[in-house]
Amino acid sequence: MESPSEKLELITQYFADFTPKQLGQMAGLAPAYQEWNSQINVISRKDIDHIYLHHILHSLSIAAIVEWGKGTQVIDIGCGGGFPCVPLAIFFPEVQFLAVDSIAKKLKVVDAVCEMVGITNIKTQHTRVEEIKNKKFDYAVSRAVAPLKDLWKWAGPILNKKPDQNNSLICLKGGDLHQEIFESGVRPKMMSIHDIFPEEYFQEKYIIQVKKP
Repeated sequence: MESPSEKLELITQYFADFTPKQLGQMAGLAPAYQEWNSQINVISRKDIDHIYLHHILHSLSIAAIVEWGKGTQVIDIGCGGGFPCVPLAIFFPEVQFLAVDSIAKKLKVVDAVCEMVGITNIKTQHTRVEEIKNKKFDYAVSRAVAPLKDLWKWAGPILNKKPDQNNSLICLKGGDLHQEIFESGVRPKMMSIHDIFPEEYFQEKYIIQVKKP
């Protein structure tokens, strides 16, 4: 098993401009998740030893393709234990995140991890995304939650349409996505994460981006 510093190095070899505070927060994620995962299982046992590769760097692939300015509003649909929103909130400290999930105990982990590492720009809400009314977001993110057809049905109505922004749904998915994309009825932009981070783990893992028309 790698040491914590070697795991953090996996992040810093791709992102070089973190502040000391951000580095400290990134370093704190592994022990925070290990502590809470023993109480509420949100990460598989085989993944918890590879949290920086399988969860944190995977989440940060979104940060490699977007530039979110101060005050940007982002919703994480079905956030689970906090991926991708927790690493993204560290990366973008001036962006506001709403993490929603239908399972309350998962949000308890998100809240606890945020408190442990000092993340203040994530709010959690125990709800289904389709029940959110009267609120709009600049971006929606998601990781392996539902088929693209459903994600777009949920995200489309709550996305802003601003001329100066590339408002969109951005989701992390893997495998052969041709049928899923065909059934969705949308024409997404598809990017290989392996092209961004040439790690073996990211082969056949993709970022799918659907812009608000």
